[in-house]
Amino acid sequence: MKKIMFYLGVIAAISNMAAQTYPPVDYPEGYQAEIDVIYSEVDGWEGRMDIYYPKHMEKAVPLVVNIHGGGWNHGVKESQRGYGSFFKNGYAVANVEYRLVDVATAPGAVEDVRCALVYLFTHAEALNIDTDKIVLMGGSAGGHLALMAGLLGNDKKFDTHCPFDGSLEVAAIIDKYGVTDLTPLSEWKSARNWLGDGFRDNEFVKSVSPLYYVDTNSPPVFIVHGDADPIVPYEQSVILHRKLQEKGVKTSFLTIEGGQHGKFNSDEKKKVSKAMWDFLHSVISTE
Repeated sequence: MKKIMFYLGVIAAISNMAAQTYPPVDYPEGYQAEIDVIYSEVDGWEGRMDIYYPKHMEKAVPLVVNIHGGGWNHGVKESQRGYGSFFKNGYAVANVEYRLVDVATAPGAVEDVRCALVYLFTHAEALNIDTDKIVLMGGSAGGHLALMAGLLGNDKKFDTHCPFDGSLEVAAIIDKYGVTDLTPLSEWKSARNWLGDGFRDNEFVKSVSPLYYVDTNSPPVFIVHGDADPIVPYEQSVILHRKLQEKGVKTSFLTIEGGQHGKFNSDEKKKVSKAMWDFLHSVISTE
């Protein structure tokens, strides 16, 4: 009986961990929150996102689309916070979830973020969004997905679940220590699991690697990466930045010396925020 009670206690503890709750996002007066908006449905899975936008504005506002990380295998949108600087700068915010590897392997997550983008473009008027001022942002796997969704532009190869006749070009991408080229990382466990049966197919791996979509028409990209990152090699950002420069794309690359995988101290976080906003102000007007 004691053993049964012990195991039940373990199960309960695991369930409590799985059901972890996060505090709601603080948003300013004058903003409206739409939580768990369904942007896509695929084989019974519902893609949801949270949207925060000004209720009453005379003109449409910029939007940042945030994509959580987690190696394509874990993470929830509710864990994402810290949108205060975007609210202060008059941005709307969309916080997106996507299919993790236990639901769909590659390119599932890419398809989902593209579908979220389609939803935001098609509902821009109701949400008071300026579609000429949409920014994609993510860290780690979220950085990879932000890059993929933005660099694809009007290449709609992954838009089969959400066809859209209009343009899906974004104004900028904020890439925080994201994966840019999966070809040298295909044996990395998280990448291999996400790539599924395609991990040995070099052309498929390239098709879900942002680096191979960079061209002269790519949107501006801000990159930040710690040069001591033990998870996503720093070189991943180096090669992306180099290719963006070669193609004449506006880009800014901030290296955090000794920085780990996003675990930056308060001074480093302030440095990242200032550099990011200097970059955004240079490419997007909020007036």
